[in-house]
Parts: sequence; structure tokens; C-alpha cells
Amino acid sequence: MTPQRSFEDLVAEGAAVPTEGWDFSWFEGRATEERPSWGYARSAGERLAGAEAVLDVQTGGGEVLDFALSRAEPARPVLVAATEGWPPNVAKATALLRPRGVVVVAAPDDAPLPFADGAFDLVLSRHPVRPYWAEIARVLRPGGTYFAQHVGPSSVFELVEYFLGPQPEEARAGRDPERERADAEAAGLEVTGVRAERLRMEFHDIAAVVHFLRKVVWMVPDFTVEAYEPRLRALHERIEREGPFVAHSARHLFDVRKPGRRP
Repeated sequence: MTPQRSFEDLVAEGAAVPTEGWDFSWFEGRATEERPSWGYARSAGERLAGAEAVLDVQTGGGEVLDFALSRAEPARPVLVAATEGWPPNVAKATALLRPRGVVVVAAPDDAPLPFADGAFDLVLSRHPVRPYWAEIARVLRPGGTYFAQHVGPSSVFELVEYFLGPQPEEARAGRDPERERADAEAAGLEVTGVRAERLRMEFHDIAAVVHFLRKVVWMVPDFTVEAYEPRLRALHERIEREGPFVAHSARHLFDVRKPGRRP
């Protein structure tokens, strides 16, 4: 039987793991999350195979785009670009994607996209901070598409509210897919499909909680181990006594088209 590890040992491990990129392989065996049934990265690869010029917005460390491009070979697009706003991820994505001929551009998440009007026939994004619909519409060619997986409302709020307490309804309702649909249509885009799912997550030890909150920084924005040590310790004891801490992520898939015919 494996001996139980101390709270201090687990917290130190979770605090030491690098947070760059969107590779979640470290969580294997200590946290789980159901995946949406639509298989975003696989589906993105299918879209890439039929595109000429592609932009991946907020690519993170480039892992999802890299996988999707591997699925598209040999019918990959002629031009592929990606944007990312966090400097450590810009470096990571550049190193990963450069061998595939992808240009990674450092661009703030809330700034206009640094590309010409109508530059792309496909825009991708996985978990953007927020969709900048006017800019997506601007850089798409007529007949082009935006295909993306967004984070939905109240995602992982069981964990958020464990640390921050009950959240206002405005915070719980943020990232609502119907509100995003309305915003996309207001920008002149046609929403051809929206699918939403709520998915079970389990945290099996406190190291996984610490690493998750360090990596997904907007969940508990002021999170540090020192500031939340009492709550972390109480959660550690709860997990050891009752088993995994259960939360639920929210995801929705957007399929959007810019009206008009491709030139």
C-alpha cells in the first residue's frame, strides 16, 4: 500500500511544476476531466485539411494546433499563423510550431488582430479569453469560417466558490453561449452551430488543485499557496477523508460563417 504523502510535500510539488503551455499531461493519475464528445482538436484537423490560410487565435503553447496540423497532413493549408499574448507561451508555441512552418505572433488577447482584412478563410481558437467578434469578422474572407471551443458559464465553479465563496449571478452567467451567439451575429457573422456540454472533473490530491489554480490563473485570480493555506489544508484533509473533489467544466463549440462567397 502506498503511504499517504504529507500536505506540505504535495503542496510543494504542485507549486513547483512549470505552468507554460496547455499540456495537461502532468495531471495524469491525479486529476481527470471528461472531454467534449465532439473532439475539438480532431475536428479542427479536418477543417485544416480543406483550408488555404488559417489563423489560430490565443494558441497557448501551440499544442492543440500542432496536433490538429498533424491530423491534416499532407493536405495542410498553405499559410498558418497563430497569436498568443502570454510571453512564456509565445516562446513555447514558437519552438513547437516553427518546424511546421507556422508563424507565431505576440499579440495581446484584447487587442486588434495584427492581420489584414480578409486574410484567412479559417480562424480557429480553443478556450479564448473572450471572442473578439468584430476582429474575427474583419480578418475572415467572405465565406470563411470560425471554428472554436469556448469555456462556458460557471466552469469549475465548485472549486472557485470553495476558495472565493458564493459568486454573483453576473459572474456565474458569464461566457453564456447564447450571449456569445448574439454578439457574433451583431458583428455580421452567421452562427451555423452551437453545441454545449457540462463535464465531470475530479481532483485526487491537493497538488493537482495547486497546479491547476496556478495554471488557470483566472479561476482564483489572487491565488497563492501562502494566502490560501488554511483552505488548501482543509481541502487536503477532505480529499483524504472523502475521496476526490468533484467539479464540472463547461464547454461549447462554435461553428460560425462570414456571409458571402469565397473569392
